Amino acid sequence: MTDVQTSLIPPLGEPRPQPVPVAEETTLPNGLRLVVVPRPGVPLIELRLRVPFAAANARNAGVHAARGAVLSGAVLLGSRQRDQTEIAQLLQTHGAELSVATDADRLVFGTTLLPGGLAPVLGVLAELLTGASYPAGQVDGERDRLAERIAIARTQPGTIARSALAKRRYGAHPYAIQLPDAELVAAVRAPALRRLHRERVLPAGSILVLVGDLDPQAAADTVATVLEGWSGSGTAVEAPPVTELRSAGIELVDRPGAVQSNLRLGGPAPRRTDDDLPATRLAAMIYGGYFSSRLVENIRERKGYSYSPRSAVDHQRASSSFLVEADVATEVTGPALLETLYELGRIALTPVTEAELDAARRYVLGSMALSTATHAGLASTISALLGAGMPADWLRTHQQDLAEVTVEQVQAAAARYLAPETLTAVVVGDASRVATELAALAPVTVTGSGEDA
Repeated sequence: MTDVQTSLIPPLGEPRPQPVPVAEETTLPNGLRLVVVPRPGVPLIELRLRVPFAAANARNAGVHAARGAVLSGAVLLGSRQRDQTEIAQLLQTHGAELSVATDADRLVFGTTLLPGGLAPVLGVLAELLTGASYPAGQVDGERDRLAERIAIARTQPGTIARSALAKRRYGAHPYAIQLPDAELVAAVRAPALRRLHRERVLPAGSILVLVGDLDPQAAADTVATVLEGWSGSGTAVEAPPVTELRSAGIELVDRPGAVQSNLRLGGPAPRRTDDDLPATRLAAMIYGGYFSSRLVENIRERKGYSYSPRSAVDHQRASSSFLVEADVATEVTGPALLETLYELGRIALTPVTEAELDAARRYVLGSMALSTATHAGLASTISALLGAGMPADWLRTHQQDLAEVTVEQVQAAAARYLAPETLTAVVVGDASRVATELAALAPVTVTGSGEDA
């Protein structure tokens, strides 16, 4: 084997802050917030329209989630002017294909388009916003397909684990609903979708982001002209405040015959507005956020318990979370959870090294640069930030904050947010094989909502 002279490899330089494009912002008379980010070079435009779409209260959250899920697929089925095929053909003429998605916070329309197609693509969007038809027969077909997909998804162990953890953490809050109930979806009818659209798809509180090869003033004039007919008298609904339910012990969701166990831990994390978010992001990265992290080194590289253990900080409009997940063979469930908790305790109690901090910082900054390098990535990122109440230049200030985080700040953040006692734990697996060993780590409550393997 040839020796490599590592002394010839120059040291890494200091991470360079990534330039953040200037965003031009205006609010239209109908209340729509428009943000235009000129980015010449690639002859494309990315469009993201974010509409606040949270459940008004916990009582109707299940029905709202079911109707919203069907609406996101059915809104493209036609308008008063065109049917589904005509809409698709017109969009394709301009290199566009509208996608629609919804979650507990928002409804999002998105597409890529050619620069010359801004007005006609916005015209199609305006038709859907003001006059989506929701034809009954096609709505029924979309609803039935969605109900079938949900029923299948609910048999998957990862989905079972995610849903159990959310329910345990959020209780009756709408965020506890990770997937709509298939029976509630099956009850959705076209008139309910038309009413929901009329009451909730409103310009006030909505945010339209355009990124790409365009002139800000010309784009603003086009949007104002094409979308001036979109109106509504309702008000935007945001998710209610979250009260985190700290549940001691381990919930073991029994999945008889399972050859794997799905380990999930979660707890509160700083919001994007909080000063300790940069340090917490770096602590999560050092713990389990990338391939060189401690958790990966321990339960993947040294012990071979899990192929892809990971941790992350996740943001929603009304809450942020620190999450840990690992899928392991049934026979190593107890040892794998033990090591997962050990690494959490270790990072909460003892300082990380400067080398670990530097490597994690470089990785986070590099990932941010990659995620915003494309028009699509930048548009989605800005839409998410603005929807969370942050300014567009948060990217720049957050980079600066990450660059200044110290070892002491990482340890303080880890002690507050990553300590095992701050986290709620769920395991999905064969209770007959893993309950006893898990009980050696913490009290275990066995529930039976899992599916047979």
